[in-house]
Amino acid sequence: MQKCLIWLLFLGVLAGCQKPDSPAKTILAPTLTPAPVAKKNASWVRYPNAQITLSPQAQLGKHLFFDASLSASGQMSCATCHQPEHAYAPANTLAVQLGGEKLDQSGTRAVPSLRYLTYTPMFTRHYYLPNAEGLEDEGPAGGFTHDGAVSTLHEQALIPLLSSNEMANLTAATVAKKIHSSSYFGEFQQVFDAQAEDDMILHQVGVALEAFQFEDPSFHPYTSKFDAVVSGNATFSEAEMHGYQVFNNPAKGNCAKCHIATVGAGGKPAQFTDFAFEAVGVPRNPAIPANKSPGYSDLGICGPYRKDMAKETQFCGMFKTPTLRNASERKVFFHNGYFHSMEEVVHFYAERDSKPEKWYPQKAGRIQMYDDLPRQYHANIDHANAPFSKTAGKLSEDEMNDLVTFLATLTDGYTLTAGGELP
Repeated sequence: MQKCLIWLLFLGVLAGCQKPDSPAKTILAPTLTPAPVAKKNASWVRYPNAQITLSPQAQLGKHLFFDASLSASGQMSCATCHQPEHAYAPANTLAVQLGGEKLDQSGTRAVPSLRYLTYTPMFTRHYYLPNAEGLEDEGPAGGFTHDGAVSTLHEQALIPLLSSNEMANLTAATVAKKIHSSSYFGEFQQVFDAQAEDDMILHQVGVALEAFQFEDPSFHPYTSKFDAVVSGNATFSEAEMHGYQVFNNPAKGNCAKCHIATVGAGGKPAQFTDFAFEAVGVPRNPAIPANKSPGYSDLGICGPYRKDMAKETQFCGMFKTPTLRNASERKVFFHNGYFHSMEEVVHFYAERDSKPEKWYPQKAGRIQMYDDLPRQYHANIDHANAPFSKTAGKLSEDEMNDLVTFLATLTDGYTLTAGGELP
């Protein structure tokens, strides 16, 4: 009976906290049965079947992903920073990773996980959601990388290959030459035209890497406890359930506003992101060498790496909202890797404006609020939504602790199959 009550409470919270209907964010109502828990893999959540055999393109992409010879140093592959055993994210605690020809060039942004990118939409400046008065502009959404600069995963996959502080290839010709001398060149010839122009070969490399990430189930396993609960194969503890309620409560954590926790259109599993952009005023990270220059600022959508939005200053300081799946296992958080634990992140959200002295440096006796963003862009920082808004309810230590406990249920590996039964 207790299990049944917890499950029904979960469904009630789920239905009560959804955002307004939209093509990508519609929750499908489940068909409840008298059974204590829902049937395994209930039809209202359509988890993907594990694909046993990869396509030739994806298999080639797997070889490329783990090939360190594609870097100028000969020691760095995609998997160096995106380690499969760490949810395709770095295992170390560095805010930014080292790359380049001699592996001594520092990056400028924290390396994100490559998991759960399948449903990322194309970038748009204005994403609209319906509300009581019509449509509400939610701002920019979509695209890949922290600033949404590229529209496809195969474009994103090529960025590290040519970046001077990552794999550091000088040109497309450099990459093409390495493909021709690789151990899998014959396989490449079977999948693509390896006699094509250098730019086309580089493009083909990106397409193969994209196929690997789309097809291999390790990039979207859905094996967390949350998925097991949704599928009726597990139940939340009291602390996890309370944390989930705080997560959804618009007057408390309000996490679900940006980290969508409901089932999507067609039964798409919860992605825990709306793929939109937000400026939250993360403190400047002195561990990033580029930040030693007072004139350097990472403005997200506005640059310095993205050029097409440089003049749209109303978006400066905004970075894409990541999925919270596997976030509890990360070693660094946010685009600049300032925080190193989920506990710190939750406390920052809850105390950013109420205890600024805890998070920001002081100069001449004054707290330097939002010190990683030039003052002229401070108006872009979110003050309207809980937990930042003045009307938001203060989060207690117990609520924050339980929220952290719930977020740990988003870590993959709880079950062997997507949303499946316990081993």
